Amino acid sequence: MFGEEDIVKSHKSRADVITNIILVSFAIILARLWYLQIYMGEAYRRYSLENSLRKETVMAPRGMIFSRNNELMVHNVPRFDVIIVPQYLKTPKETVEMLAQRIEVPAAEIFQKLNRAKREQASYIPVVIKKNLSRKEVALIETENSYMPGVSVSTFITREYSDEFIGSHMLGYISKLDKQGKKKVKEYDEFQYIGVAGIEKVFDKHLKGDNGFEFVEVDALGRKRRYLKSDLLLDDIQNRPAVPGLNIRLTIDRDLQLAAYEALEGKVGSVVALDVTNGEILAIISRPSYNPSIFSRQLTSDYWSILSKDENEPLYDRAIQDHYPPGSTFKTITALAALEEGIVDENTEVRCNGYFQLGRKTFHCWKKHGHGVVNIYKAIRESCDVYFYKIGTKIDIDVLAKYAKMLGFGNKTGISLPRETRGLIPTKDWKLKKNAVPWQLGETLLTAIGQSYVLATPLQLTVAYAAIANNGRLVKPVLIKEIFSNAGDIVQQGNIEISPEKIFSDKTLKIVREGLFQVVNNPNGTAWWYRGKGINMSGKTGTSQVVRFSSDKIFNKCEDNEYKLRHHAVFAAYAPSDNPKIAVGVVVEHGCHGSSAGAPVATAIISKYLEKYYPELREKYLKEDNKMLAAHWSRKKAQAAEEAKKNDEE
Repeated sequence: MFGEEDIVKSHKSRADVITNIILVSFAIILARLWYLQIYMGEAYRRYSLENSLRKETVMAPRGMIFSRNNELMVHNVPRFDVIIVPQYLKTPKETVEMLAQRIEVPAAEIFQKLNRAKREQASYIPVVIKKNLSRKEVALIETENSYMPGVSVSTFITREYSDEFIGSHMLGYISKLDKQGKKKVKEYDEFQYIGVAGIEKVFDKHLKGDNGFEFVEVDALGRKRRYLKSDLLLDDIQNRPAVPGLNIRLTIDRDLQLAAYEALEGKVGSVVALDVTNGEILAIISRPSYNPSIFSRQLTSDYWSILSKDENEPLYDRAIQDHYPPGSTFKTITALAALEEGIVDENTEVRCNGYFQLGRKTFHCWKKHGHGVVNIYKAIRESCDVYFYKIGTKIDIDVLAKYAKMLGFGNKTGISLPRETRGLIPTKDWKLKKNAVPWQLGETLLTAIGQSYVLATPLQLTVAYAAIANNGRLVKPVLIKEIFSNAGDIVQQGNIEISPEKIFSDKTLKIVREGLFQVVNNPNGTAWWYRGKGINMSGKTGTSQVVRFSSDKIFNKCEDNEYKLRHHAVFAAYAPSDNPKIAVGVVVEHGCHGSSAGAPVATAIISKYLEKYYPELREKYLKEDNKMLAAHWSRKKAQAAEEAKKNDEE
């Protein structure tokens, strides 16, 4: 039997074992707690945060675009979209049906969008269900958000173009990344938009800025609870503010843009106006146009169908992407080349009987019975074809091409807009490579009057006439005045490029510029009746042939033909004649005559320009105009009286 001492020892031994077990257990628990809370605490906190966080994109405000006079042309406005994050959509049927009633979109359509997204993207990427929510729809969704897990309203910054259709080709538009675009971008947001056309495309990197993001605490059903500040997040999981894009100030004058757009009302064509002293573009318009705001709001298939199927191609920028035979406006270049080469001078005379015979081929003048005896002033003033046919027999096509290219024809101008075409100035080598036949003399005659293979954009035409106005110095067209931050810091300035040397001699320029002055200001000039009052303009009319060969269906009078068979109207000008500041080039498709269809457009723009920047000159020229007109009608009255007297005597 055990004594009391043995019993005590036995109990003590057991107690020690139990104590040790308890101590070891506590040690294990403490160690585990240390491991979980201290050693792995940061990691588990990260897991906890990541499970309860949703990363939301903070859209960077896109840079704004201003006119040269600091008028806002493109800016940003908020837009509200309803989105669904499929990952948090716990009761799809009930949630979708409830949402469908609130935004008046069929549930079947919502499911269709969700199913399409399921095939194309991960479940955590938001799916846009409806854009441009009304305030009522936003309120309904926000107040009932707790009953629709996975549904939320996203605020999106959309693009707004102040003048809508005016200047849309130059400004361009933005659109969402397509599938091909997403493949090229390593990191993109579902709501990311990029510049697709115009300035928006060329300067997209400057304008777009950098998107930021914020972490939002959500519950198990994906419902938003609160935005988390930086002190509640981890060092490497932090909110990042959005960085706004840079702003652009253009060389465009908004008033001239409006004047150009209105002057082309009801017409298909384009117009370019630029400062002859530095190449800054003051206006550039193509009609018909489109509303670029719709592309960033919600481009519907119906609207896209209307744009893409319109035979007048409103998405096409006719100022730089289309080229036309320059017609008689090219006679100015032929005259410059002939004078520089010594082929003609101011005293050279040619008799025009209405046609010119080259072998068995007859080349007709636009004036059926001819212009009589013609010198270079009269040839330019009255646009005599025969005079320039004669030059065509004496000048080599490659020599003519050399001077045309010196004025910018046949090459891109380098304007900061996409898809500019080069136009075409033919040469012997070009013809041989293209058609495998040698150049013919008759083709030089047609080239001399701006027909045959010659093609030029309205911008090229304007640049060429700006060089004539600018004492023979070629300027590069510039659209960007400066790029600057919201703080006002200048990041980049426009690059003004002016050729240091004159292309032509002073004597040659003086003769040609006098001829161009007479086109508009002499009663026999082709643009006399359409010059406008008080603008002192010089210019040249032109007709760009659409149909070259006569047939029973083609009438002599252009306006009698069906619209698509009518010739294009071309006009190029600069003003003031004695101290040029602005050059304007106009093309009106199927407008028939540069005088009646093109000259009034240029007149409207130049008149607006002088009224705005040189009102004192406009008053001066208006007085001179009135005197000139009074003298003209006085002569006409005297001539009529003399003829009446002769008739009475007979």
